[in-house]
Amino acid sequence: MHAVIEVQEIVKTYPGVRAVDRVSLGIRPGVCFGLLGPNGAGKTTLIEIVEGIQQPDSGVVLYEGEPAGSKFRREAGIQFQVTSLQEFLTVRETLRLFKNLYPRTLAVNEVVRLCSLDDFLDRDTRKLSGGQRQRLLMALAIINDPIVLFLDEPTTGLDPQSRRNFWDLINLIKSRNRTVVLTTHYMDEAYALCDEIAIMDHGKIIAQGTPERLLKEHFGDVVLQFPDEEIGGKLAGLGLCVSTRPGWCEIQTRDVDGALRTLLDRGVSLNRMSIRSWSLEDLFLALTGKDLRS
Repeated sequence: MHAVIEVQEIVKTYPGVRAVDRVSLGIRPGVCFGLLGPNGAGKTTLIEIVEGIQQPDSGVVLYEGEPAGSKFRREAGIQFQVTSLQEFLTVRETLRLFKNLYPRTLAVNEVVRLCSLDDFLDRDTRKLSGGQRQRLLMALAIINDPIVLFLDEPTTGLDPQSRRNFWDLINLIKSRNRTVVLTTHYMDEAYALCDEIAIMDHGKIIAQGTPERLLKEHFGDVVLQFPDEEIGGKLAGLGLCVSTRPGWCEIQTRDVDGALRTLLDRGVSLNRMSIRSWSLEDLFLALTGKDLRS
């Protein structure tokens, strides 16, 4: 399948740093594509270049096979992480204001229904809760019925219920055969929503594929978790792949049955054992490191 957005050899430098280093990737139509990376990885710069907000030093962005231009601007929607709204307007008035900025739009009533804005249409936008404001910003991003929708950290600061409601909205938009480009720091969000992800670090794409394929390629085993006091010194010399985190011992294995037999032979109680699969967070930390970045 052809790419609706194609990024070819993008380079962007600032004094003393190459923020984007010869990045190429393609985004298929009708998918949710996630761009992940630690702070300073270059993902915001890359996304802003794709959106047309910044210009690259070299390379090209193609939209439906042509250099991104006026057609892309008409057919793209963007929800920024931080957006200032015109003060002293209601939600209804804000929707009408943005609708008038585009030659082709969805009906305001349809946007209200999609984003569940009915209960606060006549409320001043300054008096919205965090979840209500995010739904309004999503409505403004889709009011031109975009073919491609960019969402930059759309659920940051939302409570768990609001986040899940927002996930449902993103899936609803994707079900309309729209392409969603998502940046997020929530690994569970990326796993739940994204058909494909790319992990970026130090200006380069270091991994790309479906979440399931990437986890299988990089791990392929499971993790047995035990409280430290259940293990004691019972695993010495067994050759098992063991790691620790505060209060817990974790054993990585592809042969669960064999590992359990060995642990029982060593007198390890299984009563408080848990088994987990590797997560995107594990993959993210394995590829980008655990050190905090500013």
